Amino acid sequence: MEVIKRPRRLRYNTTVREMVRETCLDVKDLIYPLFVAHGENIKQEIDSMPGVYRYSIDRLPEEVKEIRELGIPAVLLFGVPASKDEFGSEAYSDDGIVQRAVRVIKEAEPSLVVITDVCLCAYTSHGHCGVVRNGRIENDETVKLIARTALSHVKAGADMVAPSDMMDGRVRGIRQLLDGEGFSHVPVMAYSAKYASSFYGPFREAAHSAPMFGDRRSYQMDPANSNEAMREIELDILEGADIIMVKPALAYLDVIRRAKDRFGVPLAAYNVSGEYSMIKAAASMGFLDEKTSVLEALTSIKRAGADLIITYHAKEVARWLTTR
Repeated sequence: MEVIKRPRRLRYNTTVREMVRETCLDVKDLIYPLFVAHGENIKQEIDSMPGVYRYSIDRLPEEVKEIRELGIPAVLLFGVPASKDEFGSEAYSDDGIVQRAVRVIKEAEPSLVVITDVCLCAYTSHGHCGVVRNGRIENDETVKLIARTALSHVKAGADMVAPSDMMDGRVRGIRQLLDGEGFSHVPVMAYSAKYASSFYGPFREAAHSAPMFGDRRSYQMDPANSNEAMREIELDILEGADIIMVKPALAYLDVIRRAKDRFGVPLAAYNVSGEYSMIKAAASMGFLDEKTSVLEALTSIKRAGADLIITYHAKEVARWLTTR
């Protein structure tokens, strides 16, 4: 008897499709990026990122209360400093914007996991992620300041640190300093494969972090390279990274898949600002449906192998997932 193969048998209604679904997006997969700035009573929408805001510290308790009530387990915190200098000194100041914000968030919502982005770009007068001498970003000198920044975040109460600078050896530098100061329990989520991408534009407006000269291609990765990403990830794991990250996500799904298959460690993917803004812009013009497009995009990131997804869509997605 001839067997007729009919895959449509398992697609005929919503319930059956959900029963056999291979990849399930869950609110617990989401990390919400949060921008904090100096001042009072500030909730300022970012022009290129509709629905995303900069908050002053006094507005954080209400924001993180909403985030936690939506079931989102974690935030990734970015600071916008009051002033900048050549060495990005507010990044590692005990009274810096991120350090103050961490204390307020942990007091308001102790169960919310606070991850801090560890970098110097938003804090330096030149906008680069490290110390600049004679037009060159100095790797080892920068690593010392990156580690110092991570330690200051952890002392303020951060649950996890996420170095995004892409200097060689910065995971080792952070791990050694944290361990030596009694914080061996604090995880590191490394921006392991961070590409020199054109999709970061809206973020640089949000964080005021655009470089004042040149670009970041001497330390962020060439978008053409996949094998190099595997080497970067392996080095970060050997240096002590607990979670690895691929950034951006949608244009690098192949890298996510390779990394998950090869290393099998917890993996985060950053659905970056440009990816967010493209969908928002297209939806505002009526070119596509926002909800279904966002859910499809994030499901593709999860399907590729990401365990965690950092996304500006997190609050909307959390609402959609609880109502569908």
